[in-house]
Amino acid sequence: MAVVSISMPDELLRRIDGFADEHGYTGRSEVFREAARDLLGEFEDRRLEDRELMGVVTVLFDYETTSVEERMMSLRHEHEYLVASNFHSHVGDHYCMELFILDGTLEEISTFVGKIRATRDTMSVDYSVIPVDDFARTIADSE
Repeated sequence: MAVVSISMPDELLRRIDGFADEHGYTGRSEVFREAARDLLGEFEDRRLEDRELMGVVTVLFDYETTSVEERMMSLRHEHEYLVASNFHSHVGDHYCMELFILDGTLEEISTFVGKIRATRDTMSVDYSVIPVDDFARTIADSE
């Protein structure tokens, strides 16, 4: 097995070590391997390929880190064809939340989420996807 070196903030490493201890992992390497498998497998759901999808992406960041907000707006414009709606809100005393509503393919949504995750200083990135045809069927069934 290859040995890999990564850099991360001390606080994040402390949280990972605490998580490993609390959940019975043999060490941080096991946590990283599981996280990597989960991340790589997120968009490999074959049921979603070749289908029109709706996506919701929520990003949390410290408002004093202006480069994050600028990057979010840059991504919004770069992916204008994908972003159906965008909402910005202040959360607490020091945080901002960006909410993106997406309408596109699995590949387009995964590319967008990947770029957001790669943005330095984001605190949290959460998302969900649902096939549009399933959503439309659910709405029709409830009427």
